[in-house]
Amino acid sequence: MLSQIENQLHENSIQYTMQSQIVETEKQNLKISEKNEKDLLSAQEIIQTVSKTIQENAHSKIASVVSRCLESVFDDPYDFQITFERKRGKTEAKISFVRDGNEVDPMTASGGGIVDVAAFALRLSCLMLSVPPVRKTLILDEPFKFVSQNYRNRIKELIESLSEDLGVQIIMVTHIPEIECGKIVEIL
Repeated sequence: MLSQIENQLHENSIQYTMQSQIVETEKQNLKISEKNEKDLLSAQEIIQTVSKTIQENAHSKIASVVSRCLESVFDDPYDFQITFERKRGKTEAKISFVRDGNEVDPMTASGGGIVDVAAFALRLSCLMLSVPPVRKTLILDEPFKFVSQNYRNRIKELIESLSEDLGVQIIMVTHIPEIECGKIVEIL
C-alpha cells in the first residue's frame, strides 16, 4: 500500500512539474502577446497618422482643382469639400458644396451645371493624381450639357487654360458650339 501512495505522489509530482512548466510557458506567451499588442497599437497609430496625412494632401489637391474650376465658371461659386469618415472599418469620402456656411449635397440641391463642372474637375484631379503617372488625356461625352448658357464662354476659357497649364489633352464630344475649342472635328 505504501508503494501505491509513493507512486501516486511521484505521479502527482510529475503532473505538478508539467503544469508548472505549462504555466511558465503561458506566462511567457502572455508577455509576448502583450508586447505584440503594444506593437500593433503603435503600428495602427502610425498607419492612421499616415492615412490622415494622405487624405489631407489628396483633399488639398482635389479641392484646389475643383474650386479653381468652380471659381472660373460661376460668379458666386460653392466651396468644394471632402469629408473623410470611418464607417464599417473603412474610410469613406463624402463630397459636398459649401456656401455661406451652408453645406449642400451636390446631387440633390445644386443647379446650373455646378455638378457638371465639379465632375469634370474631379476627373481631371484623378488624372493628375494617378500613380504611376498616366497619359494626360481626358475623353468626355457631353460633360457640360447642364451648364447654363450664361457660363458657357467661361467653360471654353477654363478648358483651354487647364489644358495648357496642366498639359492635359481633352477630347470632348459636344453639341454646344460655345464651348468648342482647339482642333474641332465635325461628324455628321
